[in-house]
Amino acid sequence: MASLRVVLLGPPGAGKGTQAKLLREQFEACQVSTGDILRKAVADQSPLGKEASAFIKRGDLVPDSVIVKLVAERLNEKDCAPGFILDGFPRTIPQAQSLEEILQKMGLGLQAVLLVQVPHTVIVERLAGRRTCKNCGALYHLNFNPSTKESICDRCGGELQQRDDDREETISARLKVYDNQTAPLVDYYRQRGILREIDGVGNVEDIRHRLIKTLEDRAT
Repeated sequence: MASLRVVLLGPPGAGKGTQAKLLREQFEACQVSTGDILRKAVADQSPLGKEASAFIKRGDLVPDSVIVKLVAERLNEKDCAPGFILDGFPRTIPQAQSLEEILQKMGLGLQAVLLVQVPHTVIVERLAGRRTCKNCGALYHLNFNPSTKESICDRCGGELQQRDDDREETISARLKVYDNQTAPLVDYYRQRGILREIDGVGNVEDIRHRLIKTLEDRAT
């Protein structure tokens, strides 16, 4: 595949970030995460970063107008010329329409929108079982990667804690927001004939193979 141009969709905890990194390596494409580019712009104090900082300092959400400009800037950078994987953008139909405008100006179009499907019950199990070391930040999971001693980090002996956003009630609220925002977006891309649904249950390598096969099938 000469150039990869895809969007990764899926609920929080579906493993999109992990899979985006693997696809980036497989296809030598750039990974475009709105969270990453926003943090970098703020840290660099670029003109858009300063604009975003003003909203963040007031406790407001950074508006689409700023996010869209950041994405446009990132897609025009040299390392994105061989292809890109969009992770976390678009989230809404207006953002999807803005993305189309960006790509049209670049003379490009999306090859596919990959929807990583994971049941909510699995998402809750994945996220609610995560534990993080207060000292060194090492990650554990009560079921899949437990520490040797309960609540104690194997690496440094620090206390393991559950992050607030990994609590079950918080996860359920995040999933509701995702469903409300993303359901119209899924229909939007399905109508355009570029949506591909991927089973996101299983180990990382199995899911990676499913994604690659879907992309290869799309290219043939």
